[in-house]
Amino acid sequence: MSDYVKYLRNMVGKSEVMLVASCCIIQNENKDILLQQRPDGKWGLPGGIMELSESVQEAAMREVFEETGLIVKIDYLQGVYSKYFAEYKNGDKAQVIVVTFCASVISGEIRKDGKETIDLKYFKQDKMPEIFCRQHKDIIDDFIAGKRSCIR
Repeated sequence: MSDYVKYLRNMVGKSEVMLVASCCIIQNENKDILLQQRPDGKWGLPGGIMELSESVQEAAMREVFEETGLIVKIDYLQGVYSKYFAEYKNGDKAQVIVVTFCASVISGEIRKDGKETIDLKYFKQDKMPEIFCRQHKDIIDDFIAGKRSCIR
């Protein structure tokens, strides 16, 4: 849990809040998409919640590095996915707005931390695993369909 989320939850408890997150679509030379396996065993795009004072781009790059070990550059905005709601295992509720970028790897080596990231793997676009939430599934589906600058 990010420092910002801890701070916010200390003030509002489990009440529904709005959170801003960023994630990245990263492809290899074969156009396969990098996914992160989460502790629940399901897969999603690397990314996470913005911290105070960050831009959405900075949050995306920081989260990708923390979760994958890769340093990326943002290529373009893929879309903004805002009408999605989550209830977490601990009872917290949020409307999560995800700003999605397409990014290229500029350095680093893939590594998993064993806490947030159980595994990292590139998947062929026609062989995606079970995605952990509807929001990430919609992001991936839009990208594979060639849609850009999506707003949902």
